[in-house]
Amino acid sequence: MITDQKTTLKAPCAWWAAQDARMKSIANKSRWSASVQLQVDRMMVALGELYAGKIYEAYNVKRVSIKIDKPVVKNLKQLREMEAYWAEQGVTKTQTSTGLLYRIA
Repeated sequence: MITDQKTTLKAPCAWWAAQDARMKSIANKSRWSASVQLQVDRMMVALGELYAGKIYEAYNVKRVSIKIDKPVVKNLKQLREMEAYWAEQGVTKTQTSTGLLYRIA
């Protein structure tokens, strides 16, 4: 899987930014089909086994993102296998200064 690099600035008020993102995600979740929501749930479970770190889901209008804060790889071999499988499905991976993003378009 190809990993993009992205530089982002930290929010001035992290708590407010997190609450805003959470509310937008809740509002946008109903726009996505049950199959996409199931795919996100499955990816979150798999990522929880592959990485140590806090995992969030974010439903936007155009894509769904799964963020891992401060990721530490638990099993590199299985991670490569899963990333190859997700790449076939069109999932992209972006690395930021705070963590990783897996995006479903």
